[in-house]
This record gives sequence, C-alpha cells and structure tokens, in this order.
Amino acid sequence: MNDILPIILSIVAALAVLGGLIPVLMKTRKNITQYPGTRDANDPAAQQGGGTLLEDAPPATAERKAPAGVDIEDLETADVPDDAAGLETIQVETPLPVAGRLTRLRERLVRSNNILGKGLLALLSSDKIDEDVWDEVEETLLLADLGTEPTMQLVDALRERVKVLGTRTPEQVKALLREELIKLVDPTMDRRLHIDRHATTPAVMMVVGVNGVGKTTTVGKLARVLVAEDKDVLLGAADTFRAAAAEQLATWGQRVGVPTVKSDVDGADPASVAYEAVKAGIEQEVDVVMIDTAGRLQNKVGLMDELGKVKRVIEKLAEVDEVLLVLDATTGQNGLNQARVFSEVVNITGIVLTKLDGTAKGGIVVAIQNSLGVPVKLIGLGEGADDLAPFEAESFVDALLN
Repeated sequence: MNDILPIILSIVAALAVLGGLIPVLMKTRKNITQYPGTRDANDPAAQQGGGTLLEDAPPATAERKAPAGVDIEDLETADVPDDAAGLETIQVETPLPVAGRLTRLRERLVRSNNILGKGLLALLSSDKIDEDVWDEVEETLLLADLGTEPTMQLVDALRERVKVLGTRTPEQVKALLREELIKLVDPTMDRRLHIDRHATTPAVMMVVGVNGVGKTTTVGKLARVLVAEDKDVLLGAADTFRAAAAEQLATWGQRVGVPTVKSDVDGADPASVAYEAVKAGIEQEVDVVMIDTAGRLQNKVGLMDELGKVKRVIEKLAEVDEVLLVLDATTGQNGLNQARVFSEVVNITGIVLTKLDGTAKGGIVVAIQNSLGVPVKLIGLGEGADDLAPFEAESFVDALLN
C-alpha cells in the first residue's frame, strides 16, 4: 500500500498540471487565429483578447435617399428581395450622378480665388508683352505650385504661340492658354479606378496619406459612389491608431449600406485588420474591398515600413489593384514631397486631391503628375458627401479659366 501511494499522488499531480495548462493552450490558440497566415518577422505580438468584428450592413430593404433637388426616379434604386417584407426600412444615401457632381465641383472651382488661370489671362492680354511680362508669367506659375520644369515648359510654349499669333485678343489668348494647360494636365493619362472583381477575389483598394487630409471621409464618399454603380463593397478599418477612426468609417458604411471590418481593441495590428477585411471580402464574394489606413508622416521611417507591411500582408490573399494617395491640395509642394515618399513605399496608382478650393493652387495637379507619372483620379472641393468626383483634364482647365 505504501508503494502505491506515491504513484497515485504523482498521477494526481500530473492531472492537476494538465488541467492548468488547458486554458492557457486554448487562449494561445485563440490569439493565433486572430492573425491567420504567415506572420512577418517584424509583426508585433498578437493582441490579447482582441479580434476583428464584421459590422452588419443595413437590411436589403434599405430605401435610397436622393440628394436635395434630385428626383429619386433619376437614381438607381436598391434591389429588394421578395422575402424582405416586414423588415425595418433604413434610408441609404445615393450620390448625385457623375455629371451632376462634376457640374457642382466646376461651379465651386470657378467661384474660387484661383491665381493660375485668371492671373495668366490678365498678363497675356496686356498691350505689350515684354520680358518683364514673361517674368511675371513665370512667377505666377511658380506661385500656383506648377513646379519648375512644367513652368518652363509652359512659358516656352506660350512664348512661341504668342510670337506666331501676332495679335492677342482675349479670345485668342484664352484659347491658346487653354490648349497648353490641357497638354500639361495630360488628358491621355489613365484615370480609371481599377475596381473590377477578379475571378476568385475582389478588387482591393488601399487609401493612404498623412494625418488630416481626409482619408476616411474619402473612403466613405467613394464607397457611396461605388454602391450607386451597383458594386458590392466591403470596408476595412485599418486605421487602428486614431481615436474613433473605425467608428467613423463604420458610420459611413451604414450610411451607404456596406459592411465594415474593424478591430474591437484599440491599437490593434493594422495589417491583421486589413488581412481580415480582404478575407471577409473573398468569403462574401464582394466586388471591392476598400482599406482605410492610419495617417502617417512621410518622414517617419518606422510608420512607412508598417504601411508597406500592410500591403504585403494583403497580398498573401489577393492582389492590391489600387493604391490611392489622398493629398490636401492646399499643402502645395509639401504635398509633392509626401507623394514621392509614399510612392516609394506602396507604389501609388492614383492621387485624390482634397480641399481644391479657393485656398488651393491648381498647379499642384500638374506638378504631381509630372514628377511621379501618377494621375490625379479624383478631386474634392469640400466636406459634403457629393464633393468628390472623377478628375477630368478639360473640365478642370475650363474651370480655372472661367
């Protein structure tokens, strides 16, 4: 009996140890599943007790709400399934048609205090165009953030055209200036958004930029436009550092009727959230997944490296089709510096220029495109939900000159 007692005690002790380890092992497994796939060497530790949540979209009986002054019959309406009777009706906003948004933006740009078109017209319409006038033309272009190389290119072209033209009526000056500005803005650049679903994966769009330029708002406005074009959209709230950024994006999602994947803990790994969003997009067979990223200064190496990691983690599941850099047009040449650094890290495919109103200088459009070879694809002139529209070279120049 005395020989058996130590054996029994050893067995009991072993069972006690195993019983204590089981909860730890279960918790560890739970944390691992929060970040599926192969982790990068520089990934932070998995968040304790945190994962991702999928925000439900409004029910299929959502009712489209037309903008003020627009007849709801002129807009596409949401499809309502036969079995949706009795569900609560939620209003989902619908943007103005593209033509209406372009008209609205053009009117606001025309009313703005731009110095590019108006200043050049005044100078080139003067009775005598000498070297002093050309110096003023050059200065006007530089002040408009056109950049040195495009400025010299435009001045040389204008000099030649004015010399050949001889007479300079206001109509002639405006016509030649319009032609040369359109050449600089370059209407041949491909400004289409790459939002077509692949065979087995959605189109993936990342939206990047520094703090305060309006990335989250841009994602919400663009989702609103895509939904109106019958795209099935899912949002990913990978801005996990700014307070309430995820809630702000989820609110936009609810307004336009799309789900949002976000973390339920503060300071979660943004790459993990982005991964989960794309994974959910694949499982739900959506058309487009839009990833909102945290604002970061372009001179902070660690933060820029993290942004590159977000893109690499996404690409473990699907191709990143579009990387839009949101720039505040009022920052001028500083915005150009931002664009260069972001382009090196995540291969920018398009620019969104926000706040292109009376305080901005239209030349930044030319400077960015000339420097990076990346097109401006979208422009915004205000905080309104319809203040975002496709960039059109001829319409932009016409607005500057009117």
